[in-house]
Amino acid sequence: MHIYKLSGRNVDVTDAMRDYVQEKLSRLDRYSDQITDARVTLTVRDVRDAGRRNRVEVQLNVPHGIIRAEEHHADMYAAIDRASDVLERQLRKFKTRYMRQRQEPVPQPEPGLAETDVLSGADEAEFRPEIVRTKRFNLRPMSPEDAVAQMEALGHDFYVFKNMDTGGCGVVYRRRDGHYGLIEPS
Repeated sequence: MHIYKLSGRNVDVTDAMRDYVQEKLSRLDRYSDQITDARVTLTVRDVRDAGRRNRVEVQLNVPHGIIRAEEHHADMYAAIDRASDVLERQLRKFKTRYMRQRQEPVPQPEPGLAETDVLSGADEAEFRPEIVRTKRFNLRPMSPEDAVAQMEALGHDFYVFKNMDTGGCGVVYRRRDGHYGLIEPS
């Protein structure tokens, strides 16, 4: 697999690191028909009382979604190993789901009402919402079933997508009962 972008934050990416990342991610070559783009970020930061902490973030763009791994370890090479293992499992799962969806039609889930949490008056006075992170991304056209697969692959509780059937924006989410919900504007 060709790494399209390898960058470092608070660390100089050496040739040895670059070669090691390339070697570890070359295990993903068997899924190369699924990977359209790859981005790897190596980060080193000092944590009080814990010394240096290394983080490896890898994002693979695949048809109809993204596969992402983030691993931390005191040793950068160990973090790279862990991230590579996570990506391999996720790609295997993604490929299995993708092939299964192509072979058999997936039944549409019955739409349900979204569950909401209501705060009591006392909690409302104490709760001060604060936006601590903003993400921007391109919405890719996909079916709600593909969006659920992406949500599961990323390990999130919800996923925003562009519905290829309606052309509108949609959100799939995991309900407390274990099923999935779909929110679409009217």
